[in-house]
Amino acid sequence: MEDREIRRERAQNLWASFARKFEPVAQATTLEPNPQTTLGRVGGLVAAKEEIQTYACAATSPEVYERWGTYPPTGLLLIGRPGVGKRLLAEVLSTLTETAFAAVNVPRLVIEVVHRGAKATELVTAWSQTLEEMPPLTVLFEELEFSQAAEIGTRRTDLPVGPVMDFLLDLLDRTIAASDTLVVGSTSHPDTLRHAFAQPGRLERIVEVSPIFPDDVIETLMIHAADSEKRAGHALFEDIDWREAVGSYQDPAPGDWVHILHAVLRRKARCEAARETASPVTTKDLSDEVTRFRQASNRLSLPRGGNYV
Repeated sequence: MEDREIRRERAQNLWASFARKFEPVAQATTLEPNPQTTLGRVGGLVAAKEEIQTYACAATSPEVYERWGTYPPTGLLLIGRPGVGKRLLAEVLSTLTETAFAAVNVPRLVIEVVHRGAKATELVTAWSQTLEEMPPLTVLFEELEFSQAAEIGTRRTDLPVGPVMDFLLDLLDRTIAASDTLVVGSTSHPDTLRHAFAQPGRLERIVEVSPIFPDDVIETLMIHAADSEKRAGHALFEDIDWREAVGSYQDPAPGDWVHILHAVLRRKARCEAARETASPVTTKDLSDEVTRFRQASNRLSLPRGGNYV
């Protein structure tokens, strides 16, 4: 068995054993032992991708930092609204460094710890011990501004912020201190994020994830259109005028645009299932779905930004 396969199995086993003992971890974290998200999966975001590649050198070419008389940051903080690709970039970092990828849904973890009355000290100690035994790992702390996350509704003033911050900062510090571990945090609410997370020695390198409209959106749509055709095994789209389809509607994040694309494909699938004519996707099909998305979003007044997958 190759070394990488051995590392993958070891990562899975260690993490599963840890999660079984601590239900909040099991509910709020996921582990991908062998991530395959390449730079080519990310549409646009040139500056953010350069930052990810630079941080990857900390694991792959540490001697380069020494030759330039510097050192890598202790962690990255990705800021940007929902759906712009923050998690995707963290997965790319994991792929570039050939590390396992652990994603921590911070709001969910906080709720689980608070509601279950979990012993935070025991959890953090076991977390630290597990990380030291794990093969090389990239850890993403997803949405550090836990009290405003969409997963738990509007701003939560009922959470014990002081104890929660103590718990999260201890968890973050121990993760950074673990050997062979790269650390990334993210937030969609940088204006209200507590500054303690971004202090020197923590997530000290701040990276703005801000897609350029419309170019980054178009590149994202073309990536996912090609994926869909590959999955289907045949052509699904006519010669799309992506710029016309995207138009001047700047509100949706790339993640929203991916959902719009798949909504069109689902509509075509429904037509075929009903034995109706299902012609290849046209520019008008996409434009019509954008109109539906805009109307629904305005009616519901929901936060924008789906997962960029």
